[in-house]
Amino acid sequence: MEALLCQPQWRIIDQSAIGSHFHALQSFGTDDTLCASVGAGKAPATARTWVHHNTIVLGIQDTKLPFLQEGIDFLKHQGYQYIVRNSGGLAVVLDEGVLNISLIFPEAEKGIDINRGYDAMWQLVQQMFAEFPQQIEAREIVGSYCPGSYDLSIGGKKFAGISQRRLKRGVAVQIYLCVDGSGSQRAELIREFYKRAKQSETTKFAYPEIVPNVMASLSELYQTNFTIADVMLRLLNQLKLNSDFLYAGQLNEFELELLPGYYQRVVERNEKLEEM
Repeated sequence: MEALLCQPQWRIIDQSAIGSHFHALQSFGTDDTLCASVGAGKAPATARTWVHHNTIVLGIQDTKLPFLQEGIDFLKHQGYQYIVRNSGGLAVVLDEGVLNISLIFPEAEKGIDINRGYDAMWQLVQQMFAEFPQQIEAREIVGSYCPGSYDLSIGGKKFAGISQRRLKRGVAVQIYLCVDGSGSQRAELIREFYKRAKQSETTKFAYPEIVPNVMASLSELYQTNFTIADVMLRLLNQLKLNSDFLYAGQLNEFELELLPGYYQRVVERNEKLEEM
C-alpha cells in the first residue's frame, strides 16, 4: 500500500447524502479550505466524500470553446447546471451515481511528488475492490471525457478520473468514481456538448473526440449493483486499515472561519468566466 495512505489519523467528512442541497461550488471551496487547514497542521489528513446531482464540471480550457454558450444551453436543456473548477482537467459529469472522493494530505518537508498523489488514490481504489479478479489500470483512455494519464479503467473502459489541487502546503487528490448508471450515456452527453460548443472551428487546444463506449460504471464493469453506500463502506474499511484512528468529523472552527473566503473566490472566478 502507498505509504502516503498510512496516516496516524484519518478524519472522514461524508457529504455524499446531501445531494441536491449542496452546490458544487461549495465543494471546491471546501476542498481549498481543507488544503489550507491540513497544510497548516490545524487538522489531520482528511477524506471528504460528496455527490452532486446533474452537474457538469468544466475545466478552464472548456471556457475557451468558440461556441461555449450553445454548449451550455444544451446542458441546461438536458437539466444540468454547470460550474468551472479550479483544478486541472476538462468537462466531467456528476450525478447521483457518481461518488467523489477528496484525500487531503499535509505536504512533508520535501513535498509530495505529483505522481505519488495519483498513485495513492489509484492504490486505494485497487484495495477497495481487491476481491474482484479484474485488473484496475491507470493509463489514458483515448475517447473518454477529461482524459489523463491516470484514468482508471477495466478492460479499456474508464470508470474514474483523478485530479489534484495544491494550496498552502496541503494537497487534495480528487477522484470521481462512476458507481452506477450508464458510463456511455454520460459520455454521450459530453460528446454532444463539445459538438455544439466547438462545431467545425479550428482551436489551438485539442479537445477530446468522445467515444461513448470506452466509458462505463463500476456496476456495469463488475456486473454488480453497487450503490454509493456500498462504495462508501469499502472506502471507510480501507482508511481504517491505514490509520491508528479513523473518525467522522465536520469542519473545525479554524476551517469554518476560512470557508467563506475560499467559497467566495470560487464564486467570483465563475462569475468572471460567465462575463467573458
